[in-house]
Amino acid sequence: MLESMTSSILLCMGTRPDIIKMAPVYHALMKTDLKPLVLHTGQHDTLAEELYPFFDMKPDYIFDLTRERKSLGHLFSITMEHFDKLFSQINTSAVLVHGDTSTALSSALAAFYHKIPVGHVEAGLRSHHDYEPFPEEKNRELISRLSRWHFAPTQRAMNNLHSEGIRKDDCYLVGNSIVDSVTWTEKHIEQPSFIPEPESQKIMQWLESSGEKNKLILVTAHRRESWDGQIAEIARGIKAITEKHPDIRVIWPVHPNPVVKNAVHMILQGVDSGKRKQVWLCEPVNCPDMLYFMKRSWLVLTDSGGVQEESMTLKVPVLVLRDRTERPEVIESHGGALIGTSAASILKWVNALYTDTEKYNSYKVVSNPFGDGSTADTIAYILNNDLLNNNSVELTAGIK
Repeated sequence: MLESMTSSILLCMGTRPDIIKMAPVYHALMKTDLKPLVLHTGQHDTLAEELYPFFDMKPDYIFDLTRERKSLGHLFSITMEHFDKLFSQINTSAVLVHGDTSTALSSALAAFYHKIPVGHVEAGLRSHHDYEPFPEEKNRELISRLSRWHFAPTQRAMNNLHSEGIRKDDCYLVGNSIVDSVTWTEKHIEQPSFIPEPESQKIMQWLESSGEKNKLILVTAHRRESWDGQIAEIARGIKAITEKHPDIRVIWPVHPNPVVKNAVHMILQGVDSGKRKQVWLCEPVNCPDMLYFMKRSWLVLTDSGGVQEESMTLKVPVLVLRDRTERPEVIESHGGALIGTSAASILKWVNALYTDTEKYNSYKVVSNPFGDGSTADTIAYILNNDLLNNNSVELTAGIK
């Protein structure tokens, strides 16, 4: 039997976005009378694990997800088995899950089976389409049926929860903890002690040697629903941009999945090498390096939800490479545009922003719809008050 911790709260995370967005919550809880414990589910391995020391966290529990096949059902079943065993061994006051991953859903369901209350960070996001994004849309809907606390990032997310019959007293408008995380990471990369990874240093030298007037575009694309040809189409759009605009430079940290990686490298052969190299294809970069490049970007093109939020926080215009989004606030606040995945649309939008400075500047959002950086403090305050009947904690916590 593992040690019983009746005033502990278990934070379940297993992907890069989970860790980035849960880190501020962990540090805020450290300022309360609750004891936060970290569980790394292992849904992402090396790329995720390196974030823990960066955010000054150490997992208390780590799952070894030895996967025999890549199906979602298999992933769900083995994580459920791990969670069931763990929750049989520890006594925790609550479980916190983030977002919409498969391991977030399995942890919430396993906690429910063990009658442990669940808090859902970033609750209420909806695209209102079952398969976009897939499987995330249904994952988050199901987590909402299992949760006791619903920490919504925006009023729209709150409205989504209310329309689905979630008790209003269980829903809290807290903002998105990505703002807390970006604020801390910005301070980190501005320090003289900040040393980028070797690959990132090479990219920086490449950008410097290319000329100061060049415009930098940062690209990420990985969505499962885009594996059926859309990733290649996005790559064609990027190639067309470089052919039309010799002064544009592109950094694309390519997702390691072979479906994504092979399509990107096949289409962009030629523009990623030689004297006129305009595209730098690389492995996914770590969190501080990614934010460093994003801050210096003229434009971000992405299908990632977290990158949309980070771009908004940094006031870098973002073009969303999807047909539907569960973050319409990005579009409504005029911080970005939803442009789909066709090469023609990508080229059209980049051309428009390239040639029309006034139009481009209109996308440099002033007001961030995802909050002011106090999300983690608010979540910690609510949980401390509810679980320990203690409202004496001041809202001054966070990563320091």
